[in-house]
Amino acid sequence: MHQTNAPDRAGIALAIGSYAIWGVLPIYFHLLSGVPALQVLSHRVVWSVVLLVPIVLALRRGRAVLAAARGRTLLYLIASAALIAVNWLVYIWAVQHGHVLEASLGYFINPLVSVALGILVLGERLRRLQGVAIGFAGVGVVILAVSGGGAIGISIALALSFAFYGLVRKVAAIDALGGLTVETVLLTPLAAGWLLHAAQAGTTGFGTSPGTNALILAAGVITATPLLMFAAATRRLPLSMMGLLQYIAPTLQFCVALALGEPLHLVHIVTFALIWTGCALFTWDSVRAARARI
Repeated sequence: MHQTNAPDRAGIALAIGSYAIWGVLPIYFHLLSGVPALQVLSHRVVWSVVLLVPIVLALRRGRAVLAAARGRTLLYLIASAALIAVNWLVYIWAVQHGHVLEASLGYFINPLVSVALGILVLGERLRRLQGVAIGFAGVGVVILAVSGGGAIGISIALALSFAFYGLVRKVAAIDALGGLTVETVLLTPLAAGWLLHAAQAGTTGFGTSPGTNALILAAGVITATPLLMFAAATRRLPLSMMGLLQYIAPTLQFCVALALGEPLHLVHIVTFALIWTGCALFTWDSVRAARARI
């Protein structure tokens, strides 16, 4: 039988689907602008648990997940749960307060931050073009920070929290579905407690309108679906291809920001040009290195 090295079409479809959902996610959070960000985060956690736990049980993975989430792995998952909660909260707040541009910038530079962490923490070697790519991104961030042309703290917080989240999950001995389930379970007491407090204080966003209720109830599906699609794609595709496709999400976020009427200043254009140059160099270097290993 003739073998082919053609890319896995299902894997590509899953990757594009997950990144596309993440790319248009600001629209969802924008529609929930009337609900405080911390409540949106709490609903996202609670309804994700409602969705994920039955999936784990249906797949008969409960015992395996409990067996994996012990000792050092549990400590890693506590850390990753805190990091993803910070990431989600900052992202939701940024969208609701008109900072989608800065959010997209954060996810553009996230891969470059991950490379830097791999070098500093895991002792990975830095290829020359990777260093140049990180340099371009660094200059762009500095220009935006010095100019005061945007909420650069949002970009840095998103990039760092997600990069550290990826680092922790890389060393945690548990799969994507099990890890996400444990993380959301760990966060559920805090999330449920906050929602109960909001209900007692009369500040809850749930119940204000049928449309808002429907959006809130969809939080679990909207959170878990792209993550599960992403996990499936990573098992089917080489990392170089995943690295190439990952820029779909922040590119769509950038377009959504413009569609929502966020102002695009000259400093944004200069910053994004530098970041995009760094991302292009990083992607080209990754593809070239992958081909060299074949």
